[in-house]
Amino acid sequence: MQWPAQILAPNVERIIKVQQADGSIAWFEDGHLDPWDHTEAAMALSVTGHVKEARKAFEWLQNNQLPDGSWWESYRDGIPDKKERRETNFIAYVATGVWHHFLITQDKSWLRDQFLMVQSAIDCVLSAQSEYGEIQWAFDANGEIMNDALITGCASINRSLDCAVKIADVLGESRPKWRTGLFALTDALRNKPERFDRTWAPKTRFSMDWFYPVLAGIYSEQEAQDRLAGRWDTFVEQGLGCRCVSDEPWVTIAESCELVMALVASNQLDKAIEVFNWLTQWRDEQGVYWTGWQFRDQAYWPLEQPTWTCAAAVLAADAICKYSLASDIFSTSVTFDIADRVAAAI
Repeated sequence: MQWPAQILAPNVERIIKVQQADGSIAWFEDGHLDPWDHTEAAMALSVTGHVKEARKAFEWLQNNQLPDGSWWESYRDGIPDKKERRETNFIAYVATGVWHHFLITQDKSWLRDQFLMVQSAIDCVLSAQSEYGEIQWAFDANGEIMNDALITGCASINRSLDCAVKIADVLGESRPKWRTGLFALTDALRNKPERFDRTWAPKTRFSMDWFYPVLAGIYSEQEAQDRLAGRWDTFVEQGLGCRCVSDEPWVTIAESCELVMALVASNQLDKAIEVFNWLTQWRDEQGVYWTGWQFRDQAYWPLEQPTWTCAAAVLAADAICKYSLASDIFSTSVTFDIADRVAAAI
């Protein structure tokens, strides 16, 4: 599959159009921003060569990081929109974005400038890790840990910890606690299902709980393929895309794109291309993706075109086409050789 520039250009243009002068990237015009999706949009800008705009987005993160290394769950017009909690996977994702941008630009000086922000974020997140390895999902308004863990959130954090360790290694910074945290979280995701969804109904109806652990890099290729095959018929609608939840007749473009990346990560490129090609039908006349398609009612729903959906399409295409130097960021396994395990135990 060749790089689909014609398909992606309107979506990148939309991200740039929504971005504000301070670097913030909301979901859509006059909408709110959350740190995870803001970072995802910045990553799409990095892939497509919009380095100046991407760095402006990271500058926004630096300028709005709280003293403890976190960010509020959402912002609007430059100020916190909701101050009920700060989600750990939102906080950690900055490490993924920074490492992704460095892979593309190879700018070590810029990476060094971002290190304090990454360090503060990762240290904050690891403060919510239990003795069993899982990381609690959020801090409340008073900074107290909200005790339960999400599979999807922890899978995202796992990848971010992996990226943070790589950032530290490139910069010659010794952070053995980060390696310890990564190893413990990987172990929890693989071997301790009882540590997740302890106080609420299991999130197994959500497709992200199905494929996000593959994006976390915690499985071998065969294990990843087996996991995706196990619930394929539950979540995938042939010719349409991936459901957001198993019990609703609704395929969503962002989840479908993330599934594409999981398929690439599990070495199922042909399947990834097939699913990605299904999604071209869910665009408007200008070529911008809608959020999703309600196939029972035959309607786009909601009638929105968020920047994070645009960004997910760019990252999925990059995973398939190997267009940028960061295209494999979600395809590498988190592995530890003997030396790593010894270092992690220090």
